[in-house]
Amino acid sequence: MQMKLLQKRIVKDGQIEAGNILKVDSFLNHQIDVSLLEEIGKEFHRQFAGQTVNKILTIEASGIAIACIAARYFQVPVVFAKKTRSLNIAGDVYTAKVESFTHKNTNDIIVSKKFLSPGDRILIVDDFLANGKAILGLAKLVEQAGATLVGAGVVIEKGFQDGGKRIREAGIDLHSLAIVEEMDTEHGIRFREETL
Repeated sequence: MQMKLLQKRIVKDGQIEAGNILKVDSFLNHQIDVSLLEEIGKEFHRQFAGQTVNKILTIEASGIAIACIAARYFQVPVVFAKKTRSLNIAGDVYTAKVESFTHKNTNDIIVSKKFLSPGDRILIVDDFLANGKAILGLAKLVEQAGATLVGAGVVIEKGFQDGGKRIREAGIDLHSLAIVEEMDTEHGIRFREETL
């Protein structure tokens, strides 16, 4: 899929709000356009076609739908990190701290040790990349498990924030389907050229 479809949808239905917030809740992370997600899943599969992936890892809640659609193309299960420990998570867990740019809080994310193993080859998938903390936190879980991190796929990267730079400097193979270079209410949204 040429990501122009995604870019057009971001321009058409995305809303720019104060504090560098880009709301795409009408089609990506509250109400979901499943047809668009199908194309996103196909594109992630194409981007990582040369890699062996046996699990997709994401974080609740917005990444789950995207990860599930992508997993159909890889034909692998999805594991999602929970932000709160619940009664149905028994036994040992991997854990990392993640600071949310949008929610302005820090969560301990957890995954049961029975779902990540040393032989796993993990692809991280998420909806947004701002400060990079979610992906770096998920990467820590992969490292704790002794698994291999194949890479990370992100639907929308805020290129004017430092998250993408942090992740690439950490040596993670990052593929962002749309990189927003600039956005403001007066001029709208400008995308980085290589994502066109």
